[in-house]
Amino acid sequence: MARFEATVDIDCPVAEVFAFLADGENDRKFSPRVRAISKQPAGPTAVGTVFRSTVKDAGMTTRREFRISDLVAPARIRWNEVSTNLVTAREGGYDLEPLANGRTRVRIFNDLEGHRLGKLLVGLAVAAARKDAPAFGQRIKAAVEAS
Repeated sequence: MARFEATVDIDCPVAEVFAFLADGENDRKFSPRVRAISKQPAGPTAVGTVFRSTVKDAGMTTRREFRISDLVAPARIRWNEVSTNLVTAREGGYDLEPLANGRTRVRIFNDLEGHRLGKLLVGLAVAAARKDAPAFGQRIKAAVEAS
């Protein structure tokens, strides 16, 4: 399994952090690779909601499609990538834990897998994601706290 993880403590209550992260359209506020993102169907995020995005990775622009597979407020969000790119997130998610003083600990993870030529690239992709994981967590923290 090719997994990357990040954990970050956010200075906001768990319900606020959950609401921000469950709205996948907020991804563009902390992920510079996301160029555009939309949700289907409109309305609150639920199991089955699909987020479609255009992202730029390693100089390549691709279209991504993620389906929410599990949503337990305010503790857990899971998704599966259903698009067919060279490297995809077989499963990803957020685990949220309330801390003292209205703070929240968030763990994000993605299990990456390669398809076709991507089987040769998945190691490079996960290495880059692991290297960026602490900064990614800090971008999530900054975006949530600014919202």
